[in-house]
Amino acid sequence: MSGLPIFTKTSFTAGEVDVDLAGRGDLALYANGAKSLRNVVVAPIGGVRRRPGLRHVAPARGPGRLIAFEFNTEQTYLLALSDHRMDIYADGAKVAELETPWSTAQVAQLSWTQSADTLLVVHPDVEPRKITRTGANSWVLETWSYYQEDGILYVPTHKFAKDAVTLTPSGTSGTITLTASEAVFDAAHAGCRFRVGGKQVLISAVTSATQAQAEVKQTLGGTAATEDWEEQSFSPLRGWPVSVCFHQGRLAIGGSRGLPNRLWLSKSMDLFNFDLGTGLDDEAIEFSLLSTQVDAIRAVFSGRHLQVFTSGAEWMVVGSPLTPTKIQLNRQTRVGSPVDRSVPPRDVDGATHFVSRSGRDLREFLFADVDQAYQANDLSMVAKHVMNTPVDQDYDASRRLFHVVMADGLMATLTVYRAEKVTAWTVFETQGAFRSVAVVDGDTHVLVERGGSHVIECFDDTLNLDAALAGHRDTPTTMWSGLDHLDGQTVRVLMDGTSVAELTVTGGQITLPRPAGTIEAGLAYAHRIEPLPPQAAAGQPMAAGRAVRLVQACFRVLDTQALFIDTGRGATPIPFRRRGPERFATRPPAFSGDVKVRAIGWVRDVMQPLWRIEQDLPLPCTVISVSTEIKGAE
Repeated sequence: MSGLPIFTKTSFTAGEVDVDLAGRGDLALYANGAKSLRNVVVAPIGGVRRRPGLRHVAPARGPGRLIAFEFNTEQTYLLALSDHRMDIYADGAKVAELETPWSTAQVAQLSWTQSADTLLVVHPDVEPRKITRTGANSWVLETWSYYQEDGILYVPTHKFAKDAVTLTPSGTSGTITLTASEAVFDAAHAGCRFRVGGKQVLISAVTSATQAQAEVKQTLGGTAATEDWEEQSFSPLRGWPVSVCFHQGRLAIGGSRGLPNRLWLSKSMDLFNFDLGTGLDDEAIEFSLLSTQVDAIRAVFSGRHLQVFTSGAEWMVVGSPLTPTKIQLNRQTRVGSPVDRSVPPRDVDGATHFVSRSGRDLREFLFADVDQAYQANDLSMVAKHVMNTPVDQDYDASRRLFHVVMADGLMATLTVYRAEKVTAWTVFETQGAFRSVAVVDGDTHVLVERGGSHVIECFDDTLNLDAALAGHRDTPTTMWSGLDHLDGQTVRVLMDGTSVAELTVTGGQITLPRPAGTIEAGLAYAHRIEPLPPQAAAGQPMAAGRAVRLVQACFRVLDTQALFIDTGRGATPIPFRRRGPERFATRPPAFSGDVKVRAIGWVRDVMQPLWRIEQDLPLPCTVISVSTEIKGAE
């Protein structure tokens, strides 16, 4: 067989790629890509391993969203938002809960930012809230409190009416009547602040569309009609902030329902003071994004510069430091972000990853020193099939895995090493659907929907099952409890690390077929590895369109306890040839080395893989490389 073509696949660092590339064997990524990489993780050096299992944390109230809260390196929390409720977890245990103003539907549009012990949360239809950790297990949720002095509230203001519309005050102090030249007032204006001639009044009651009662907070300059008036930018009538972040000691607010393309920055080091003053360096800043279309702001993000993501483009705000006289706003790229949901941008080694408005791209917003401008490279260009309307995302920096939860319940995971030029997609599947993801102190938590119920789970490198729990007893026993979250379901059980059984949970308990001292019980998941068609590879003496036959394949594995290979006749377990005492061990150790498999039969379907690794046995499996000997028809 020395004359047979040998294909050696030493790397999977291009990840799972779209089948559209099946005819592009000339591309370098073809040699490093795969047709299918499901429930595996790509290593930066090239191999793939079975993904970690999911450890059961707690039942969830229902649909919602997960948010990471890190007070310091020793005090980290997971916030689980659901319909008008928030549950707070520390070390897998619920430590507090709060009532919230957000419905299930509104949770998808939330934007948030954290500073020290405070989390600011905004939604365009709900007055913004501040969630504060006041103690180890003590939390408070309250509305924002803007800076106030001598009865004057320093909030952003704007004139929503036409420039020519005037207000006429009936007096300069006390309780007065404001009369508008056109219909201006709405019942929702009650309780809002207006500025008339630069002075502030509080609307106490609205009597008609052109008349309202007001309490003067600053003595007015006169009673003449004036075009110089404004109202609160944020109110029940005009809507509330869409996005928020901290940047250079200022609170940055991006967009609202009434002013979708406007940006506000607070006074320097005075986060809730939006007094524009006379334009001094430390005073508040306010401006709109001017473009040929209305670019509704969807997110503001603090990176190398203040980054603004809108419905149609991406912008950067520059200034060293940002001051009213030095600030500059420059549009960088024209990709756009989703408008029907909030998918938070995330920092990855100085680049900002964001989802495109189409829902088919994950973009890398990265500043290029050569061009002195940002670029928005498409990280999913060769794997469009994995992007299906992203709804949430987060980055596990310790493992360099970027998780993107899709609307269809799958989770696409990107192994990203920019310096090493590794950008590899895989897809995580589970019995159910992923709904949200949050990384808390290196632990990736997910909200999962199964059978109409929602649960919180966490990826655990020691597990190979989902919704799983592990237990140990000094005295082996057959009865194990604590599986209430899986009651009535058929679970896979790994006993003492080797034997596997399928059992039904009854009353939160299972009865093993034999006593065991250590078990892992949970839901099975299968991992799958499929190569791209070999006949499309460049530099091989095989004519296109002819039948091919896999003669032999050699799989190099590392620390693997189970390997199932399908060469066209179904997945078959491969016995490892061990030597010496290993052959007689009660618990077989993991195997590292080469496994050779011979095959027969011709394949004429160019899209059919010549081999496949697929198994749901809950044991470790790592494939480093694959070498195949292939014969083409004459």
